Amino acid sequence: MGRAGLNRKTALATAVLTISAEIADIDILTEVNGPVYGFAHHRGWTHSFIGAPVMAALAVAVVLAFDRWWPWRRKPRALPVRIGWLYGFALLGALVHILLDFTNSYGVRPFLPFNYRWYHWDIVNIVDPVILLFLLAGLVMPKLFSLINEEIGARRAPGRAWPITALVLLVALWGFRDYEHRRAIAMMSSLEYGEGLPIRLSAFPAAITPFTWYGVVENESSYITFSVDTIKAEVDPSGHARTWRKQPETQASLAAKRSYAGRVYLDWSDYPYIEVEPIISTAGHRVIFLDLRYGYLSRTALAMEVDLDKDLNVTGTVSGGYFHDRRLRPASQ
Repeated sequence: MGRAGLNRKTALATAVLTISAEIADIDILTEVNGPVYGFAHHRGWTHSFIGAPVMAALAVAVVLAFDRWWPWRRKPRALPVRIGWLYGFALLGALVHILLDFTNSYGVRPFLPFNYRWYHWDIVNIVDPVILLFLLAGLVMPKLFSLINEEIGARRAPGRAWPITALVLLVALWGFRDYEHRRAIAMMSSLEYGEGLPIRLSAFPAAITPFTWYGVVENESSYITFSVDTIKAEVDPSGHARTWRKQPETQASLAAKRSYAGRVYLDWSDYPYIEVEPIISTAGHRVIFLDLRYGYLSRTALAMEVDLDKDLNVTGTVSGGYFHDRRLRPASQ
């Protein structure tokens, strides 16, 4: 956005946009109180409409403080520093961060503290190589063509065309992915799943292709997961659909749901699947929470485990990330 023309309004515009577009993730510091506490506050008030003006002000303050003490401040500038423009750009960057997080399936809670509901568009994977390629090209290509022009002696250097094109392509990709997402949902809605009409269903994006989706259907007694191919207009083209039978409630599962970790997880989870396993050494139980939005990745992807002793007291938790499990300290909540 800075290279697309906003950096022509005031000095430090690109720096402020860069910091403000990332500063909402300062909420990672909440993990000092434990990973479960950090999970509860991830994409919290810093990713809300109330928090965005605060994050914008903090971004401007950080950039101005850094600029004050950095040697380049002694160099003459082509533009003066205009605080009003800087704050406006910082607010734009903070809101764009919320928008980007909204496009994926993890979601945001933009109306905190008045509404704690999670919202997600489900059209873009959390890491999308195509989007990264568009934006990288928007940054790199002007510099590349500038070097070429210097070599051939051209007078005019590339301007805003590449960055603007990158942003236009990004928005166009969102629109196309939204269209394919709606197609996938329509294809899933037209089928029966063996146990009557589904209670609800969703389609979640693949990392690269906009034509492959991960479908989740909830029935009264089970969840069904499968792939959806919008090019072939086929649901479960590989024949690898999986049925996840809902487990009956037990004293252990109820105790885990009432725990701090359980409440946090269920508040965030869209398609929670719960399993209970015995712990032989302690005569207790291990209650495993999975969100089937991420069931196609692995059984540990964004999962939560709550260990209970024989008296159903919480003795510890395990949080699963995308690539590994992390053993946490025993939960005290």
